[in-house]
Amino acid sequence: MPRVLPDSPDPFYYLANFERALGWLAARCADLFDESEARFAQRFGALPRASRALFVRMLMRKGPHFRASRLDYAEIGCPRAAAAALVAEGWLDAAPTLALDALAPLVTKAELQALAVTLDIATDARAACTSTRTAALAALEQAVPPPRDWHAWFPDSADTVFHLAAAPLCERLRLMFFGNLRQDWSEFVLADLGIYRYESVPFDEASRAFHHRRDIDTWLALRDCRERIETDPETIAVALDTLDALAPRTADNAWLRARHDRARHAAGQAAERAREPELAWRAYLECGHPEARYRRVRVLEQLGRRDEAVALAEAIAAAPVNEEEAQRAARTLGRLQRQRGSRATQDAAAAQVGAVAELTLPGAKADLRVEEATRLALATDEAPVFYVENTLINSLFGLLCWPALFAPLPGAFFHPFQRGPADLHAADFVARRADRFATCLAELETRAYRATIERRYVEKHGIQSPFVAWPALSAGLLSVALDCFPAAHLRLWFERLLRDPTANRSGLPDLVRFWPAERRYELIEVKGPGDRLQDNQRRWLAYCAAHAMPVTVLQVRWAPAPLALDATAP
Repeated sequence: MPRVLPDSPDPFYYLANFERALGWLAARCADLFDESEARFAQRFGALPRASRALFVRMLMRKGPHFRASRLDYAEIGCPRAAAAALVAEGWLDAAPTLALDALAPLVTKAELQALAVTLDIATDARAACTSTRTAALAALEQAVPPPRDWHAWFPDSADTVFHLAAAPLCERLRLMFFGNLRQDWSEFVLADLGIYRYESVPFDEASRAFHHRRDIDTWLALRDCRERIETDPETIAVALDTLDALAPRTADNAWLRARHDRARHAAGQAAERAREPELAWRAYLECGHPEARYRRVRVLEQLGRRDEAVALAEAIAAAPVNEEEAQRAARTLGRLQRQRGSRATQDAAAAQVGAVAELTLPGAKADLRVEEATRLALATDEAPVFYVENTLINSLFGLLCWPALFAPLPGAFFHPFQRGPADLHAADFVARRADRFATCLAELETRAYRATIERRYVEKHGIQSPFVAWPALSAGLLSVALDCFPAAHLRLWFERLLRDPTANRSGLPDLVRFWPAERRYELIEVKGPGDRLQDNQRRWLAYCAAHAMPVTVLQVRWAPAPLALDATAP
């Protein structure tokens, strides 16, 4: 499919991109359309080009209300003329009723002041209007003027306000295309400009986010429920009723079920913050979120059901879903069994993180982070040090396992603008690709891995990936890392990433020091004054230490500033 670039002679590139998306949807998702969406897909292309272009320009701007005087595009011409066909279709309203909160973003401070005079607002309020825009708006709000159209607000204005009535319809189309509402139509432009590049994955008829119209309605209902939970904690009980009603509609769609579990988990967390343990228990009880089982232990504690909390914590410790759950369960059992403060437990926890060292640096500099100051202090010509944190090891994994990560499996890729597979957070993500990951990791045994990683670094450079951090990865760093990291250590790191790709992508040490001449390395976790190891960092450090990898926790202190001498002192 040819692309129209923004720097090409055609100024309607954005329209071409939108119509490309609309054609994609019409070809692949027509069975999901309701009557209004089907009519839009059928009728849009028949409108004059200027009308279509104006619609897309408005769709890509913050709305839904627009002043005609601010829709100034050379390729479109008169916005009122272009709007006529859109108004006739009902996709644009040329005389919307505007409440004050809808009017406010459209007007200037001077217009607000003029409005106060027109509405004959009290003198003291009118005086407030002369100070700041905020004060002017506050004065108008006190008067509580009723909603009206633009010309009723400003009878002498030659301007017009449009309301993009089709915005909700297009939001549903956007959801069908992307499978989310985080991405918008600008993705086409960013891709065409080369700012974002995406892996090309083949699609079939099953490669779409939604399979039934009710799936779209369920997604939006879950979104609305989640937003209510976050904005109004008093609605938790009502939200849980809604989630209970939605649960059957997600049973045959693992992707939607995962969203449902995240919404229940959010409800449980909100209930805990509101100190409503009964509601939190209800939220977590039927929740498949990875953290829900451990949260049930905490809620049982809050409810005073200590024996049940101990029993559940013991069950988790015996068969944890992942390392994070095992770590939390062990800590909770220690507390519940009054063993948390024992010296043996503290010594064991300290031993797990590997070597511990101290470093004193010159006085702190406001513009220099402690990690960078440490890197500069440690680096030598013979042993360069890089700040890599969660970038280097993840990137090596992402490059070696690229074919497995971008395998065109059902439910993984819905559209051409995905950074990674949609099921990355699913419990069966690795299991579905087990053979592919095994093939990739087998190269570590034949030593073919280096050529593969270096080739993919060139071939895939800049293409979006959930694991490869391109800005942090240079050819020089890649080369020295492959020189100094043993293949056996790469395999161990990659295997741990595969145990829990979501959780284990973070917590890796801050720095890596290489000795290229000796082909060895050291991972260094930097902790400044008052900074403590996080749980995910402890898990990585313990794993590395258990496999005899060179890893150090470096406790960094700033040297005290020298005392200033008083020249006038005797």
